Amino acid sequence: MSHHELTALSTRLLGKAWEQATAAERAVLTRIHRREHISFAPAPDRDDDRSFGERVADGVARFGGSWTFIGLFMLFLGVWVATNVWLLRAHPFDPYPFIFLNLLLSMLAALQAPVIMMSQNRHAERDRAAAEHDYQVNLKAELEIMALHDKLDQLRVEQLEKILAAQSEQIALLQRLLESRGNRNP
Repeated sequence: MSHHELTALSTRLLGKAWEQATAAERAVLTRIHRREHISFAPAPDRDDDRSFGERVADGVARFGGSWTFIGLFMLFLGVWVATNVWLLRAHPFDPYPFIFLNLLLSMLAALQAPVIMMSQNRHAERDRAAAEHDYQVNLKAELEIMALHDKLDQLRVEQLEKILAAQSEQIALLQRLLESRGNRNP
């Protein structure tokens, strides 16, 4: 595949030179030129390709963002408050305003937030890759449709040229026929 062919294809389909095309556009043009498929089925999510830390982060994010976690957490807070206010009235281990509970909640938030963000960052990276792939598939489809329109337009032009040529021949034949009849009828 020559640079000249790719430049011509880029100019024809994108309306810009090969050098001005982005990496994604160049990849699509190369695949169009080679007549290669660009789409593929998404790989199934497998747990075995993630590290231990990634699996933990995904588990924490999955559990920390669930109604089960919210329900259990509300139950824990209720038990904590009830234990320190009513059951241990004489000697509570964390009297009101529950400073030890605030410390535990702060530590939980300080640990849980970065772990959830690690999971979200990994998912965002996967989403960016999928979006880039979607862009390439859509661009290729759009360029292929444009090429089909060009081919249809060219076929229509060729068909009209043939029709006009046939009409010209018929008109010439009719003129000769009229001239030959005109010479016979004086």
